Amino acid sequence: MTPLVIPFFIPHQGCPKRCIFCNQQSITSVSDLDFSLTPADIAGEINRWLGWAKKGREVEVAFYGGSFTGLERERQKELLGAVQPFLDQEVVNSIRLSTRPDYIDDDIAAFLKSYRVKTVELGVQSLDDRVLAASRRGHTVSRVIAAFSCLRRAGFAVGAQLMIGLPKETTVKVMAGARRLAELRPDLVRIYPALVIAGSGLDRLYEQGEYKPLSLNKAVALCGGIKKILVGKGIRVVRMGLQPSAGLEKEVVAGPYHPAFGELVSARILFQQIRRRLSRSRGGEKLYLAAADESLFRGRGNVNSKRLAELGLLDGITVYFNRKQVRNTIVLK
Repeated sequence: MTPLVIPFFIPHQGCPKRCIFCNQQSITSVSDLDFSLTPADIAGEINRWLGWAKKGREVEVAFYGGSFTGLERERQKELLGAVQPFLDQEVVNSIRLSTRPDYIDDDIAAFLKSYRVKTVELGVQSLDDRVLAASRRGHTVSRVIAAFSCLRRAGFAVGAQLMIGLPKETTVKVMAGARRLAELRPDLVRIYPALVIAGSGLDRLYEQGEYKPLSLNKAVALCGGIKKILVGKGIRVVRMGLQPSAGLEKEVVAGPYHPAFGELVSARILFQQIRRRLSRSRGGEKLYLAAADESLFRGRGNVNSKRLAELGLLDGITVYFNRKQVRNTIVLK
């Protein structure tokens, strides 16, 4: 059973600068100008979530947005301290937070450990120095590698957030970055296609004709390729695409936004797997898929199943959707 994640957002807080792709006020629908999360807020929200959490389910408190370890140390203590009583009572099992690679060192890691943080997600974004520079990240790939090493020594689970479609990026760089990230062995990865958000640096470049975002099809294909590389190394991809919200949809100027972006990627991967299996079929066989994967098999507007039929791959094939079958598995017999 996946953990119940209780999220708290600290948009832009702790960030030393605004990266070219970023406007978290739009992404989170929360303004950092009047945002002040108090310990009482945290306790109240945790109690509210615990009120309907299933008994026995693991519970995790997560601080997203901003760069947590870039906050003043006293502010970090205030936020993390509000969670400690719930950890003591064993009604919350762990804490997760996100930060920048250049805001991690041995002292910071020791501090987080003392407050029982379990998982640190790093805003890696790219593993190419030219792309990082063009995105105004303010750090290099060497800092990403150093942050991974530091967190591993301290015993943290380490996550990575990767972005595709940034300035100066190419397909070759994206795939090379995915392979390099896989070598770092993150415990989990989130993949986001770059969007042109109103008020961001990319918005200005887009208006000036100096930046062209990825098409939706290209972004889906690239994310599918990255996911296959990572999953092939046993690395979990826990999200693809930004969490949809009314605020975000209003602020997207251009780019490969889709509220079900992750499902589009998963549908593409499953289609490719089924096509390969059926291309070796003798015909007259039965294709078994997980019932939960039926929408992926069909695709948007039945595009996947229609394409398989057009290719003649479903001739003589009977498709069954099995409620007991594990997701993303294919049985042909």
